Amino acid sequence: MKIAVVSETFLPSINGVTGSVQQVLRHLSRTSHEARVFALGDPPPECEGFDVVNLPSVGLPGHRHVRVPVPVPAVASGSLHRRLAEFRPDVLHLASPFTLGGPVMRVAGSLGIPVVAIYQTDVAGFFRRYGLTAASTSAWRHIRSVHGRAQLTLAPSPTSAQELVSHDIPRVEVWPRGVDTAAFSPTHRDADLRARFSPDGEVVVGFVGRLAAEKQVEDLAVLSDLPGVQLVVIGDGPERERLERRLPGAHFTGSLSGLALSRAVASLDVMVHTGPFETFCQAAQEAMASGVPVVAVGAGGLRDLVDHSRTGWLYPQGDLAALRARVVDLVGDQAKRVAMGVAAHQAVRARTWPVVCDRLLRHYEQAASVAAVRGA
Repeated sequence: MKIAVVSETFLPSINGVTGSVQQVLRHLSRTSHEARVFALGDPPPECEGFDVVNLPSVGLPGHRHVRVPVPVPAVASGSLHRRLAEFRPDVLHLASPFTLGGPVMRVAGSLGIPVVAIYQTDVAGFFRRYGLTAASTSAWRHIRSVHGRAQLTLAPSPTSAQELVSHDIPRVEVWPRGVDTAAFSPTHRDADLRARFSPDGEVVVGFVGRLAAEKQVEDLAVLSDLPGVQLVVIGDGPERERLERRLPGAHFTGSLSGLALSRAVASLDVMVHTGPFETFCQAAQEAMASGVPVVAVGAGGLRDLVDHSRTGWLYPQGDLAALRARVVDLVGDQAKRVAMGVAAHQAVRARTWPVVCDRLLRHYEQAASVAAVRGA
């Protein structure tokens, strides 16, 4: 098949959307499909052996890393229309659409290209986080207008799929995220790194992810005074300086990647995730693959990922006393920590990217078949 992959966030930005797109491209390459990437920003000219087309865009004032199509939609649409007509893909993979979703759907419709839209970011939830109810309602209206025109919308978890359906979005199926079980494995646990994290043998409790307001990392403050516990925060972002003041005893690693990230995650004893707006939560899945039990807020995709009382604990959103109690339970019981870590590893070890991406290829074929029937 020939696949056009359109993403409004891509390299050099590192985030969940970029990571999953890279994995999809890697799989398309090893299974001998043809692809071309269309991305906003300043992407590299190629990725995984496929050409990358730079679509016209501008940075938001004060947030230059957030790219949106140029103010004149016809410019972005015209460039995309010309390049897609030249490539003639069988299917268009639309990654986490929002600002770019409308122009892409119009162009795809005019060219008769079936679209598989990947829902990944809870934009409406972010607005709710800041009390912007009207903006959240408007966001759902926009999400509906984009995804409603796709042949298929893929949600990363049953909970996120149910939320899409509840907002009248049609043709929704679940496509989970894969995990690199070579990069994230208990074998990467590093005694020397643990000694740096906890020189006095403390239990290492960590957060992994982008340090942004919607992640609510400041909730870890409820754990700051626990005896025998060392907090470790793996990641970077706009909230880092404020969080360093809020969590003065925590060890901040900054942004990590590659083997350094693998070792840091596997060297945790407990992973805590506090963000309630995750449609999936790849960081939690990678911790589980590393044999680390997860304590997470019982909201969004985390409800589907963490098996309560078997691979970790879920706590009610906003109940920080429950968060503290769940962490205390694991800190005080090494045997339980180990058992839950083993169960977590077993639960996700078969969810490799090749397996998950094979499912995606079947979804591409499904979308193309539906489009062919409709066009007949």
